[in-house]
Amino acid sequence: MKKELRIILLGPPGAGKGTQAAKISKEFGIPYLSTGEKFREIKESGSELGLKAYKIWESGNLVPDEMTIPWVLELLDSETYRKGFILDGFPRTVGQAEAMDSANYKFPKIDAVFNIEMMLRNELVRRLSSRKQCKACNSIYGEPNMPSGKCGCGGELYQRDDDKPETINKRLRVYDKQTANVIGYYLHKGMMIIDGERDIEGVFSQMKGKIHQLMDS
Repeated sequence: MKKELRIILLGPPGAGKGTQAAKISKEFGIPYLSTGEKFREIKESGSELGLKAYKIWESGNLVPDEMTIPWVLELLDSETYRKGFILDGFPRTVGQAEAMDSANYKFPKIDAVFNIEMMLRNELVRRLSSRKQCKACNSIYGEPNMPSGKCGCGGELYQRDDDKPETINKRLRVYDKQTANVIGYYLHKGMMIIDGERDIEGVFSQMKGKIHQLMDS
């Protein structure tokens, strides 16, 4: 039974990649790597590179390949992710996807690519602009699971700058211009299209069956 799976989640901002990655990680015990959360961590570290990368990312732009590729490949070669991962936020360009394919000296090939597809852009903007994050534990909440007050850990909830409407629309434009090209790159590699218009459990069930097949193969 194969357990060391390497999974990529694609889809526009607001499609629920983080929510689904967390569910997959909990269900199958596969480590989850969100490049967005890692950008926040390196910002907090105070490093010059981290602050520069975070400023670009927070504005809704893509961090350049020359900064992102070596950093992500180094993370994936660490002890935490060496035996498998769920990757959210990378690759976001064809160059990044090609770098992943060329990195077989670091880890085996990608086992599955899921594209959570959503056509209703108004719904994406609504989802993102209504969600909040905990300052203490970094949990992200959206409808219908938004707490009435503080986070379950007691932390204060806030709206991230990248979830404000003006930045969301910019992120979607960047996605259409650059990141959507990655979908074409993976289509001929057997990428699975996921109906992101369904509810959380409905989206998860589509991926869950495929992952069980991979683990049993």
